[in-house]
Amino acid sequence: MEPEAFQALILNWVSQHGRTHLPWQKSPTAYRVWVSEIMLQQTQVVTVIPYFEHFMQRFPELAELANTPLDEVLSFWSGLGYYARARNLHATAKIILDKNKGVFPQQLNELIALPGIGRSTAGAIASLAMGQATPILDGNVKRVLCRVFAIDGWPGRAETLKKLWSIAECYTPENKTGQYNQAIMDIGATVCTRSKPKCGACPLVQQCIGKAEQLTDSLPTPKAKTTLPIRKAYWLVLHGVEGVFLSKQPTIGLWGGLWVLPQVKNIAEVEAWCNRQGLTALSIERKEQKRHTFSHFHLDYTPIHIEVSTKASRVTEKDNTCWYTPKSEVKLGLPSPVSQILNRHFSV
Repeated sequence: MEPEAFQALILNWVSQHGRTHLPWQKSPTAYRVWVSEIMLQQTQVVTVIPYFEHFMQRFPELAELANTPLDEVLSFWSGLGYYARARNLHATAKIILDKNKGVFPQQLNELIALPGIGRSTAGAIASLAMGQATPILDGNVKRVLCRVFAIDGWPGRAETLKKLWSIAECYTPENKTGQYNQAIMDIGATVCTRSKPKCGACPLVQQCIGKAEQLTDSLPTPKAKTTLPIRKAYWLVLHGVEGVFLSKQPTIGLWGGLWVLPQVKNIAEVEAWCNRQGLTALSIERKEQKRHTFSHFHLDYTPIHIEVSTKASRVTEKDNTCWYTPKSEVKLGLPSPVSQILNRHFSV
């Protein structure tokens, strides 16, 4: 199919059926497009919308994001997951403010060089906010192209990805690139969905090789399934008159930069841990085991609620520890399961 005809079908469709209500579509500055694209990585639109609106209320401009401590930025990301995205967002904001006076780079390669911005995100910023003719290849676009052109192979593989980028480059128009990119993302999100695609409503149905060859349900090729390993841990919910004790994770690694509960490997270590910290356990209550799933393993964690006397404790409020209460003026980034435990504890 000729690129011009392909583009016309998509652009005609978006004028009648495209999404226009998404909050980042209002005043699509480079900053707003960038934040939305980062939030939308690995996350559904319906989940992102309230986070984006809350984030923009607190950080309406890049300078405010750059000048805010990372702890507070992470607190606005709590529950959204994949926290490296927030750390990269903060780092990139500081770089743009310090080195470019708060103005986003105009060159695609300069955008890609920034933390957390890959080729597709850079293409979205350049096309949607700057009017440049740059292709994109997010998850929705990959699905549309895999089905229309019957591209076999998991899209995460380098070989498959190369084919998809080649198609995206060929079929992305020089003019109205932003409209086209938004349209093909909308088709993937609302019509060419992962399950139960609405092929009858698709402007590309007559050109879709996947549909013609009855491959729609098998494309894109899924990643080979693996059995996730299970890790176990006991989380110490140490609570006293000062609040609940938390420690800060190193910036690099799992839940990097977030505040978490102390952890031990087995129940026998609980009292010994308290003794080492100079804490007197007044009562110990074991709660029901819960599961939190990461991309590469399951974490089965058991909260151990421990009422402690903190007088003469060797646990001090260093930069990486604190006694937390909901009334604290300091905002902290908390992983979702930790936040849930604290909410239940303080609501009692």
